[in-house]
Amino acid sequence: MTARFIVLYETPADPAAFDRHYRDVHLPLVRRLPGLRRYTLGRDAVAVRGGEPYYLVAELEWDTMEELRAAFASSAGRANAADSARLQELTPVRSMMYTVDESVL
Repeated sequence: MTARFIVLYETPADPAAFDRHYRDVHLPLVRRLPGLRRYTLGRDAVAVRGGEPYYLVAELEWDTMEELRAAFASSAGRANAADSARLQELTPVRSMMYTVDESVL
């Protein structure tokens, strides 16, 4: 079973400023998270049943929920949280953690 952290970013008022900050500041912080197994970014996510599209979707993966929680409790995790507050000044952000049960199907 794996653990994932997903972040949904709404369209920023200034996409160029958001992209610059995300690329130059946030991504280097994310890469320092301990135990991070996989990191993906998706763009132009459209809601199937209407609603506004998300500008950016980030999905981070760890082997276990304990490792995910430990990563965000670390100094690198605290730096990510502090920078996430800056990103929330640029655009609304939603996030969640969950476990993946791949044996369902």
